[in-house]
Amino acid sequence: MTDRSLIFPRAEYAARIAAFQARMARAGADALLLTSPADVFYTTGFLTRFWESPARPWFIVIPVEGAPVAVIPSIGADLMGRTWLEDIRTWDAPDPVDDGVSLLAETLSALVPDRGRIALPMGLETHLRMPVRDFERVRAALSPRTFVDGTDVVQRVREVKSEAEIAKIRATCGIADRAFARVAEFAAAGATLAHVFRAFQITLLEEGADWVSYVAAGAGQGGYGDVISPAGPEPLLRGDVLMLDTGAVRDGYFCDFDRNFSVGPANDRVRRAHEALVSAVADTARDLRPGMRARDVHRLLCAGLTAREQMPCGGRLGHGLGITLTEWPSFTPKDDTTLRAGMVLTLEPGVDLGRGRIMVHEENIVLREGGAEFLSTPAPPDLPELSG
Repeated sequence: MTDRSLIFPRAEYAARIAAFQARMARAGADALLLTSPADVFYTTGFLTRFWESPARPWFIVIPVEGAPVAVIPSIGADLMGRTWLEDIRTWDAPDPVDDGVSLLAETLSALVPDRGRIALPMGLETHLRMPVRDFERVRAALSPRTFVDGTDVVQRVREVKSEAEIAKIRATCGIADRAFARVAEFAAAGATLAHVFRAFQITLLEEGADWVSYVAAGAGQGGYGDVISPAGPEPLLRGDVLMLDTGAVRDGYFCDFDRNFSVGPANDRVRRAHEALVSAVADTARDLRPGMRARDVHRLLCAGLTAREQMPCGGRLGHGLGITLTEWPSFTPKDDTTLRAGMVLTLEPGVDLGRGRIMVHEENIVLREGGAEFLSTPAPPDLPELSG
């Protein structure tokens, strides 16, 4: 058997498959069907930007015992052949008549008993990356086999990272750390937000990112309006607060954290808000332990802000992180997910400054048995000042 592999050694992927299979066995599933880019990459190391084209479906089938099978368009055969997978089945796609339907049904029929169960992620933060009409054709062809929800099988395995994965995320965070340290090179009063936005992406690439899947920027007097908008042509003004947020990627793994800057001297309200945000993250990281719930993180972050006389923003205050920009869990009052050692997480509190203005601060951590370890270099409590 060949030892070929991409991104990680073969043993890393074998351990992931074994973890899936153990959960499948407990759930009574005979196979697991994966269709999303993240799950294909997670199980194989198949890393490509070709996912930007939605024209073709891709499938990984994992039986409860034995090796996984790739059922993919022929255009991906060469790259998939460089991964650790041995069984790669292809069709010429896109095919408007039979776009992998027969080949997938044939593969599952051979691996799953007549009345067997096929797990497929169906819950929150999952999606079916194939036409619903084709999925219904596959389901009909496989009857009386049934599809069952495999969300828990996938999420509970993926949310705990191996040391090899943590090292990848740490390296990506280092790229963003270095880029953030260079913001003063291209951001100052008079520079347009669009220029800063583009220059920041260039800097991330110069510092070693493979690509920059996500960048957001916000700026305004005494805060900004949101943290997801694209950058416009407005020039930075003295007194603005500038926020840059990135999800840069290296070897398929994301970072996701932001930094705030003041254009010229910041007023007292903004300085206090920034210090409270940084301190609330530090306090939460200090107190965080495995066994706590996701909702406890939300509570800790809010308590850290209110103790410093700041109004917390509503919504999610952080999330999981890994091969997608956001993963499970979500730090909301309703998420009861148990936190476990090895989870990579973002801590992302926000302060409501009134009049439609906010400030948000985000760091990346890994949860260890003894508490949180920062993967991003923690921001100082003093708000950095750009030339105004």
